[in-house]
Amino acid sequence: MNYRHAFHAGNFADLVKHAALLQVLARRPAGPLSIIDTHAGRGLYDLGGPEAQRSGEAAAGIGQLMRASDLPEPFAPLRVAVSRLNGGGETRLYPGSPLLIAEALRPGDSYLACELRPEEHSALAGAMKGRAGVKTACADGFARAADLPCEGEALVLIDPPFERADDYARIVETLGAIGRRNPRAQVMVWLPIKDLETFDGFVRDAEDVGAGPLLVAEARMRPLADPLKMNGCALVFARPADGLDGVLDAICAWTVQALGDRGQARVWRAG
Repeated sequence: MNYRHAFHAGNFADLVKHAALLQVLARRPAGPLSIIDTHAGRGLYDLGGPEAQRSGEAAAGIGQLMRASDLPEPFAPLRVAVSRLNGGGETRLYPGSPLLIAEALRPGDSYLACELRPEEHSALAGAMKGRAGVKTACADGFARAADLPCEGEALVLIDPPFERADDYARIVETLGAIGRRNPRAQVMVWLPIKDLETFDGFVRDAEDVGAGPLLVAEARMRPLADPLKMNGCALVFARPADGLDGVLDAICAWTVQALGDRGQARVWRAG
């Protein structure tokens, strides 16, 4: 797969990921927080561009969310952020995780946004230029996450494009390294759901490296009949903050019911 997130920005998976991310940031501890984003992307996306227009995923995702009259409260921060970015008008721009994180930083917080592709990192660096507490790196985000600070509160966002066959294994390896280096660090992993064998195998491997306790939120958009399609997405949290279960359930349930086709939402714990 030749992955470019510009084709997928603002789709159902972004809605789940970004609504949950803002809820995690709202529940962070009082002290300084170190954040590492392993696969940050461009940081800002033009929904009027040819990629978004060709895929139609933003219109079926954030376009529907911005017009929804039955949106549950956990989506409110994301809708506010998107509306603010667009000046309250038509939704032409969509914020990636770097922009959402940068806007939520407090004095003393630090954020490292990693992006390995040079052209994507160049756009990311431009979007993040001049923001206090923010650094970008054209670097292997898995390696940088494994070297996060040994002490203090930390949050790691892992969201690879799943172009490589070893992405699942590298996530598991990184989860183990983070847990050994800083047992207080919370990790948020985004995953596609194609087939249950792959997904369940990942959760088992994460448990085996001691990443637990794990909180898992699934948004299955359709029955898992074709393993070649992205049939949904999941978030897996290692050492999650308190109070996430209910908000994740609301986020996944609305996404599946409003945007899916005979799908299912699940929130459960492992490890």
